[in-house]
Amino acid sequence: MAKDPRPTQAPQERVVVTGVLFPGQPGEHGGPLNEARGLVEAAGAVCVGPSIVQRRQRPHPSTLMGKGKVEEVREAIQVEHPDAVVVDNDLTPAQMRNLEKAWNVRVIDRSELILDIFANRAKTRQARLQVELAQMEYLRPRLRHMWTHLERTEGAIGTRGPGETQLETDRRIIAKRIRDLRRDLDEIERRKQRQVSTRSERFTVGLVGYTNAGKSTLLNRLTGAEEFVADMPFATLDTRTRQWTLPDGRLVLLSDTVGFLQRLPHHLVASFHATLEEALAVDLLLHVVDASHPDAASQMRAVEEVLAGLTERHAELLVFNKVDRVEDPIRLHLLVEDRRVEAVHVSAVTGQGLDRLAAAVGARLDRRSPVVELHVPIEDGRTAAAARAAGVVLEEQVLDGSELVLALKLSEWALGNLRRSASPGTRFVIREPAAEPFLRAEEG
Repeated sequence: MAKDPRPTQAPQERVVVTGVLFPGQPGEHGGPLNEARGLVEAAGAVCVGPSIVQRRQRPHPSTLMGKGKVEEVREAIQVEHPDAVVVDNDLTPAQMRNLEKAWNVRVIDRSELILDIFANRAKTRQARLQVELAQMEYLRPRLRHMWTHLERTEGAIGTRGPGETQLETDRRIIAKRIRDLRRDLDEIERRKQRQVSTRSERFTVGLVGYTNAGKSTLLNRLTGAEEFVADMPFATLDTRTRQWTLPDGRLVLLSDTVGFLQRLPHHLVASFHATLEEALAVDLLLHVVDASHPDAASQMRAVEEVLAGLTERHAELLVFNKVDRVEDPIRLHLLVEDRRVEAVHVSAVTGQGLDRLAAAVGARLDRRSPVVELHVPIEDGRTAAAARAAGVVLEEQVLDGSELVLALKLSEWALGNLRRSASPGTRFVIREPAAEPFLRAEEG
């Protein structure tokens, strides 16, 4: 009896990891290229043999690494027989061509590896278009390298064969595809800007941080959402915004977006620029840190560097996540040295510290919320109930048996809604203006 047919999975690619460390490049816990090996595994491949690393003052123009190290990698290839070699640096087209000739195996640089991971993770149309745009921008200067197998060596005259024709054809195709992708992304971005503009009166909070810091888990825990969560790099590629109800009943909008990484490919940053801008155009920016990670300090610096390249803003609150995994609390104090920013210690899994996080966000919302005095006709229970639900009640009294007076701390969004829904007999008096304007009010 024949067995039921079962789909077969493609065998995992076997990869040798190598790279060059230059002065000023931070070290990694677990040894050099440890993060690169994690990225290889995230891409679905398996690392074989030890990592091969070289320290240099400057890159070799032809091969990035020195001749001796090129030979060392070649010997490792003869032993391990990998399908590819991952170089944890960005390679020029010439360097990639020379290394493939020297090793006789496919070479993948850091940018190509990260782009491959993004391509596998992209689910929405916008994310897929953004990744494809980054891939096209990465591929365009490398087209000549791809067609070297059609080059002729007889002489100058007559050497322009089908490879040259195909090269020019591919250049035109890629140039047109890049234009089409940018046009489609512009349309999506305009539509999203209209959606974001409808939230302009609400207090918005954005989460940024290194990839796999636990931002999506935190979003789910705070908002009750069920967004995809996985213990792997770049599980989130899109900005997701959900309502977060603070303990006092006030609503804020919480946004999560793609995680950052050291030496993030510039093509990727450029193509995801609109997505990142949406996440950064918030009233309060929270930097989520994996407090349990041995390289937390380096990851924090990497996030700060990416932020500096995107905006002049800085995170106003440090959120040290996964504190339930931290064995030495002294490390947490060392991480905030010389940083003049408030820090909150939380665990999105256990719920530890989430009340303090909500209080810290509420305090910032208080500074940007006016104190409003509402005079509501005593018989208008609907407006009174809506007011109590919209903000924090500071005082409540009845005047002359005919008028209910409520002193409330309200966000601008809640105040606007109340003005629109209140009965004609309701009066609004601003007792105390907001201490700080909302971000968009400052920009507008």
